[in-house]
Amino acid sequence: MKYPFTGLFEYCQQLGIALLETKKNADQLRIYIQQKDQHHFPANLSFLTQKSLHKFIFPKLDPLIDVWHCTHQTSWYIPPANRKLKCVLTVHDLNFLYEEKSEAKKTTYLKKHQKNIDRADHIVAISEFTKKDILKYLKVNKPITVIYNGCNVEEFPKHEQPVYVPSKPFLFTLGTVNAKKNFHTLPCLVQNRNLELIIAGKTDTAYVEKIMKEAAKYKVIDQIKILGPVSKEDKYWYYKNCFAFAFPSLAEGFGIPVIEAMSFGKPVFLSKATSLPEIGAEFAYYFENFEASSMNAIFDAGIHHHQSTQPEEAIIAHARQFNWKNSAKKYWEIYHNLLSS
Repeated sequence: MKYPFTGLFEYCQQLGIALLETKKNADQLRIYIQQKDQHHFPANLSFLTQKSLHKFIFPKLDPLIDVWHCTHQTSWYIPPANRKLKCVLTVHDLNFLYEEKSEAKKTTYLKKHQKNIDRADHIVAISEFTKKDILKYLKVNKPITVIYNGCNVEEFPKHEQPVYVPSKPFLFTLGTVNAKKNFHTLPCLVQNRNLELIIAGKTDTAYVEKIMKEAAKYKVIDQIKILGPVSKEDKYWYYKNCFAFAFPSLAEGFGIPVIEAMSFGKPVFLSKATSLPEIGAEFAYYFENFEASSMNAIFDAGIHHHQSTQPEEAIIAHARQFNWKNSAKKYWEIYHNLLSS
């Protein structure tokens, strides 16, 4: 949870809260986290305070702790094999395989993943796509289970003043604003349309420049707003009021923003990359490629289909399947099974 306003932060926070809400009376839960971030959880939770030194000297733990759940695949904070602890490891994605990285870097990343997988007793993948990648590129001789992420968009119906109020209908997207999100392909969709493009999320300055260069190419600079990180209240407002949601990402282990947008019944436009077709299923529209003419044709057809068929209820029902309490119950089942095996 080092970086707020990211998918991994959301995963850790929402899962932690849901684990607390779904635990049985005999279960005990502690969250291992830096002291400065403990306020993100309910006060009645018990904490183990994480310190950077633990990367090199893992702390002694209460002997009553039976299972250690490492919530990110390359974490340094994982008990050594000589500790009598069962270990669950969540693998979110192997996205580096789909990014423009050298073969040497890919090999280094795979070795780090393999080291943690070798230490774990049970692997959790957050999508079938991620599971397939794990089995294809890594050696796994232990159980591996798919547990989808949940979706929990807090509602703020009285919030009417976000950081920026668009002056016209708007296309919305949300995520860390970097190259793999592929947001620079979106400005073409507001050309010759009475639309703004609102992009929210932690920004990479160099990539923002690339987005604005594309905006200049299509002469739509005034229609593009890059907001940086936004509050939960503002996020709710933008999802609720957007004309459509677009997420052309090139590499996702899951894609929480997709389900968040779908929970409002919005028309959602996705790339066909990695896990997104699995998550959006038949309830989203998919860009065949990122040529402007093709993207515009898909966008027009999708909006026409959404307006003519009014599939909002079906889209919302699809989104409701992705529930953090359901996810937490599946994790508790794994923890218990490890102790009984």
